[in-house]
Amino acid sequence: MNAITLETVVADLERLPALPEVVQDLLDYLRRQEVDVAQVAHRVARDPALAAKLLRVANSSFYGLQGQVATINDALVVLGLRAVRTLVMGAALVAHFRTLAAADFDRRAFWAHSAGTALCARVLARERGANAENAFTAGLLHDIGRLILAARHPEAYQRVEARRAAQDGYPLDAEREVLGFDHAQIGAVLAARWKFPQEIAAAIAAHHAPADQPGASLADLIHVADVMAYALEFPGGEDDLVPRLSTLAWNRLGLGWNEFTRLLGEADAQRGEAEWLLE
Repeated sequence: MNAITLETVVADLERLPALPEVVQDLLDYLRRQEVDVAQVAHRVARDPALAAKLLRVANSSFYGLQGQVATINDALVVLGLRAVRTLVMGAALVAHFRTLAAADFDRRAFWAHSAGTALCARVLARERGANAENAFTAGLLHDIGRLILAARHPEAYQRVEARRAAQDGYPLDAEREVLGFDHAQIGAVLAARWKFPQEIAAAIAAHHAPADQPGASLADLIHVADVMAYALEFPGGEDDLVPRLSTLAWNRLGLGWNEFTRLLGEADAQRGEAEWLLE
């Protein structure tokens, strides 16, 4: 039985396949201080699947402009360049990691829960005046460390699953007991290496422990969105328990139960979007 460390997992991230050249070129361009919308549209158009996703996001019920956004240029206007950057990175990672082989790991259920958390995070962010696209992307990738662990270190993942099943407990607790680190730490390192905004990396790192953040943060929002996704039955692992709700995160978001119920309904109404995220 080979023990692994967080350093081992981090080092292995360097050996992951590179992003497709078209996507990497687009991300590199979007990192410039000054960008030309026509150039962004040209680069997006080189990846038909990515172009289709951006158009569907711009036409989603969240933006209230169904059927009116017909071109990539129009989508860029509706979404804004910052939103396009975070959504491109999120979509690229989803497509990239869907090909990873992971024994005994239900990738469809994993991405369904991730997409559900992203939808809930976006609804919460709009309600609280936060950056909806950063929230969406952080929600989509909040558990990416679990997939990395399952795909790249299957023996360690299976030991974690055996401990979780034996104790009928939370995956996070089993990871810490068996490995000495957890999937949130892996995901945060990945987000930083792929140059996501620091707010997203921090939210991924602390989405199970929002109290680790000194004040109200995106981690609070992703934590609550994760719970919402389970409440709406966006699946995760077959035997996953609903995460414990942090009272601190709840209070820092300033939510009431009536408001929470309304937001659950809004997220549920957008459930169809989770399907195209998985295409």
